[in-house]
Amino acid sequence: MFHTLDISTSGLIAQRTRMDTIAGNIANVNTTQNEEGKIAPFQRRLVMMQPASVGATSPTGSQGVASTVEIDTVSPPRMAYEPGHPHANAEGKVLYPNINVVTEFVNAMEASRAYEANVTTMEVTKDMIQNTFRLLG
Repeated sequence: MFHTLDISTSGLIAQRTRMDTIAGNIANVNTTQNEEGKIAPFQRRLVMMQPASVGATSPTGSQGVASTVEIDTVSPPRMAYEPGHPHANAEGKVLYPNINVVTEFVNAMEASRAYEANVTTMEVTKDMIQNTFRLLG
């Protein structure tokens, strides 16, 4: 039963990473230059999740989750015609990040629900452990 808590904890960590990444994407939705001050739009970050072993091996073969943050280099930046913008090119177009705020909000809601599901799993597991000790004790 304690392995279940390890699995749920890995899920909580993965969803927190996802929410942090989404927050960073939304915060940089209009960023048109990089850290060095050069004109280059922010590139959207994505969280990739894969199975990972956590703690002792489970007799059921269940696994937790591990997450990594990667940069989306495939999607092209958005272009907007804004000739007065200081970062506009010779044609008056500004390159903005490849971030859709609606998509990011939907992803945030999904991550929030997954986080809640992991918390609920932990609470049910805790109740099962307490009931087992009550019966044995």
